Amino acid sequence: MTRRRLQAVANEAKLLLIGIPVLLWTLLPIYHLFLFAISPKQSAFSGNLWPEEPTLRNFEIVLSQQHYFLTHFWQQLGNSILIAVATGVITLFIATTAAFAISRLRARGGRLVMNLALFTYFIPAAFLAVPMYRTMGLYGLLNSRWALILAMVTVASPYAIWVLKQASDKLPYELDEAAIVDGASPMQLFRLVYLPLMMPSLVAVGTYALLLAWNEYLYAFLLLSRDTDITLPVALGNFLAADDSPWELLMTTGFIYALPPAAIYYAFRRYMVAGLTAGAVKS
Repeated sequence: MTRRRLQAVANEAKLLLIGIPVLLWTLLPIYHLFLFAISPKQSAFSGNLWPEEPTLRNFEIVLSQQHYFLTHFWQQLGNSILIAVATGVITLFIATTAAFAISRLRARGGRLVMNLALFTYFIPAAFLAVPMYRTMGLYGLLNSRWALILAMVTVASPYAIWVLKQASDKLPYELDEAAIVDGASPMQLFRLVYLPLMMPSLVAVGTYALLLAWNEYLYAFLLLSRDTDITLPVALGNFLAADDSPWELLMTTGFIYALPPAAIYYAFRRYMVAGLTAGAVKS
């Protein structure tokens, strides 16, 4: 027993030696982001671990749109929210129905379609930006929020379908057979059996698609141009183009923009790992 306890303590010590530096390395940028956000402009680069005169004036300037780079802050934040939520909902609908048809209804050619969709990930998403721009132009969708929504759905859907299909394969097929014997139609099977059992994976995939669209910059920069239509990440790029960039306002805006995804991840954290890895290991 003593040897086992010593071995357990040694294993915990190894985990701590690895985990603590990783935790500090992860939190350090967030700390500096917050440090800039509460620092006056003249002392933003002082190098102190804590500002001598911390202030919330930067948050007041950002939230009240008092700087010319932040004239449309609330509208751009609203664009980001709308695009992210729409991407999550549409991706979830496409992936859920596709995975149900492939895994439970055994649709002919379904697995081939899924594999062809996954094949698109062999091409980096950045390389597809110009073809996507051309495609949206042909359909008259440029400078429309729908252009970015559809682009993000295109990027997120193959992985979402694969995750949900793998999770669906783990469900006992006897449940479907029992429901069919009781007279359930495919839609009833989908609504009453499939969706309740798949809820953790659905939450994880929806969160993944939402955060993917929330953090997107390249496609948003190419497909949207009007100040009233762009997302907040693109608007933050305007700060970097100025000769005398207000770094304290840039960091404050970035800190505010990072709060919603952090809250979403914290709310659904127990679903993320289980949902995104469902079906990865077969028993």
